[in-house]
Amino acid sequence: GGIRREHELSEGLHRALALRGRGVRMRDLYTHVARHGQGLLNYLELMGDAVEARTLDEVIDRLILFDRTVAFVPANADRTMALELRHPALVEYLVTVFERLWRLAIPLTAPLPDTGIEGISHRERSIAALLAEGHQDAVIAERLGISVRTCRAHIARLSETLGAASRTQLGVRIAQAGLDGPPGTAEAPAVTVPGRESRIAR
Repeated sequence: GGIRREHELSEGLHRALALRGRGVRMRDLYTHVARHGQGLLNYLELMGDAVEARTLDEVIDRLILFDRTVAFVPANADRTMALELRHPALVEYLVTVFERLWRLAIPLTAPLPDTGIEGISHRERSIAALLAEGHQDAVIAERLGISVRTCRAHIARLSETLGAASRTQLGVRIAQAGLDGPPGTAEAPAVTVPGRESRIAR
C-alpha cells in the first residue's frame, strides 16, 4: 500500500536483479496510489520484463509467494518479522487469493478507468464507496494507502462536486449518484446538483 520509499526499493534492487539473472519472474500487486511513486517506476524499468505489476484500490497486507510452495506473511504489526508457511493447503489458499486479486487488478501500464462522472476521480470514487460503508477517514486512508490529510482533501472535493453541505448530505448524494458500491458495479444515474448544471451522467 502507498508509495514505496525509494531507499526501500534501492535496498531490494540488488536482490531482485539477482533473481532476474536466474530467470525468476515476478508479479507484483500495489494500490493505485503506487502509480504516483517515481521510485517504483524506476525500479520496474530496471527490472524489465522480469516483473509485471498491477494495481488495485485496495490490497491485502504484504504477502510473498514462491513457486506455489512457500509463503511469507507479516508476523507482527511493524513488519519486522515474517511467518513462513509451507502447509500445501494454506499456501494454495493464499495463491487463490492472489490470483483473484490479480484478475481484478489493472496493469500499471494501463490508465485507470474513467468514473464516467465529471469532476470525480477514480480515487474519489473509491473513497465514496468506503464512506457509504460507514468507514471513518483514518480507516479509508489506511485501506487506500493514502494519508488522512489527503483523504480528507478528496472528501472535501467530493462534497463540492456533489453539492453536499454536510457529511450526512454527502452520504445521500453518494447514493443518488450510484457511488455507494465498488467501482464498476453499477452505472451512475443522472443527478442534477442543486444550483449547478448536471455534473453526473450515465
